[in-house]
Amino acid sequence: MYRYDEFDASFVSQRTDQFKDQVRRRLAGELSEDEFKPLRLMNGLYLQLHAYMLRVAIPYGTLNGRQMRKLAHIARTYDKGYGHFTTRQNIQFNWPKLEDTPKILEELAEVEMHAIQTSGNCIRNVTADHFAGAAADEIADPRPYAEILRQWSSLHPEFSFLPRKFKIAITGAPHDRAAVQVHDIGLQLTRNDAGETGFVVYVGGGLGRTPMIGRQVRDFLPEEDLLAYSEAILRVYNRYGRRDNKYKARIKILVHETGLEDLKADIEQEFEKIRFGVLRLPEEEVRRIEAYFAPPPLEVGSATSAAVEARRASDTAFAQFAAHNLNPHRVPGYTSVTLSMKPVGGIPGDASDAQMEVMADLAEQYGHDEIRISHEQNVILPHVKLDDLPDLYDGLVAAGIAEGNAGLITDIIACPGMDFCALATARSIPVAQRISERFGAAERQAEIGELKIKISGCINACGHHHVGHIGILGLEKKGEEFYQVTLGGSANENTSIGEIVGRGFSSEEVVDAVEKLVDTYLGLRSGKEETFLDAYRRLGEEPFKEALYGAA
Repeated sequence: MYRYDEFDASFVSQRTDQFKDQVRRRLAGELSEDEFKPLRLMNGLYLQLHAYMLRVAIPYGTLNGRQMRKLAHIARTYDKGYGHFTTRQNIQFNWPKLEDTPKILEELAEVEMHAIQTSGNCIRNVTADHFAGAAADEIADPRPYAEILRQWSSLHPEFSFLPRKFKIAITGAPHDRAAVQVHDIGLQLTRNDAGETGFVVYVGGGLGRTPMIGRQVRDFLPEEDLLAYSEAILRVYNRYGRRDNKYKARIKILVHETGLEDLKADIEQEFEKIRFGVLRLPEEEVRRIEAYFAPPPLEVGSATSAAVEARRASDTAFAQFAAHNLNPHRVPGYTSVTLSMKPVGGIPGDASDAQMEVMADLAEQYGHDEIRISHEQNVILPHVKLDDLPDLYDGLVAAGIAEGNAGLITDIIACPGMDFCALATARSIPVAQRISERFGAAERQAEIGELKIKISGCINACGHHHVGHIGILGLEKKGEEFYQVTLGGSANENTSIGEIVGRGFSSEEVVDAVEKLVDTYLGLRSGKEETFLDAYRRLGEEPFKEALYGAA
């Protein structure tokens, strides 16, 4: 994984010292909250409903045991003993004291971590496929390119105060696990007929108040043009993006109002001006960054493991875990293991300090000291020897993170909602917990199969509800919480925005509504292999709508 050079270390240290002085001035009353707000936001510090919240960057979702152990220490020392993994592959601490935040940032810098640009109208944390560098279907590891984009975008003088926040995602496989089409810029690695590496480029995706799917602007962007083309997109957006209305300030609105072809022409015109300048990416620089991401030494083994098969036969919980929480690895004899942060009845994405310590230990012992955070709020050990899986699983059981539910109905994405967030209009965590408890039986989850439920506590869609197979949006109506249901969303290579099926449901009704949808699917699917999403796309909304609201 990437290691700081002298510039990185000095840069983060200077930024930490700068923020320490800004906090001192705020606490002394030399800065008002209005003056302090833009300063703290650019350092990842929010003022939430009950306390400050610090959002720590985990670039492209990659960290190691030492860094995870530091996050555990911060949770234990400066928070209430836990952290919350987010849909941007970051971690949030919900209860730090303002006076402690400079010390937290100093401690993060000790392990090459920071909170820079995790908020503000700038280029946010670049996200990537959580199986990057390990997946069997991968064309190339996207993380070196994500790191190059991170270095280019950090405190970029031209893009530090954009019309609105800006998000980039990159995937290295045909099967999109990074939701690239719902980002401001989405990049999919590809190879042309000559075998050269490049990118399919999408622009103008995004969720929130006006959900839109990104539009393809390049079917092959050469590797050396990555930075110049990205800069061209940002320059056009910075020039023409609306600043008079924050609800219409994202690049997706610019694409919609300008028209794709006109915007493409503007991007290409800007690109031609700069493509052969200082932003042209030298091959030797790409290879230099790639060397940081060299895979660990893995011995090719058998595609199956006698130890795993024996444990499957004797332990149904292990068999459930092995059926759902493993992803095919590019090296025979290895697998990528998802550690579910979604225990039945738990809070999606939360991990205690003790659990983080265990994850660090297990990564070092069984996973070549590599850890990934997924945008689905889970933790991944990307390089695990199949023969080590039973022992790893026992360690997970002891820590309470051995739920075999990855991709199933209880593997719910949920934002913090009104329990924490000042923007939220409804709670999302209790709804996620109740759905999880309703469908918690392992046999029932297995019978239902793949089903992605995503819950947001407000229209900003931090829980990605628009792209859930079943999406749930919490709203306030006459002082009460109501939940709007959408169906048919997806965030993979066949991205779709879910459709609103009818009136919302009260907090008491919404879990029953989900159960009606699931029962309808089970009664109408063409076979056990047909997923909820496939069935919905085949049948349309009518049978599901009738199940919820009765015949028209």
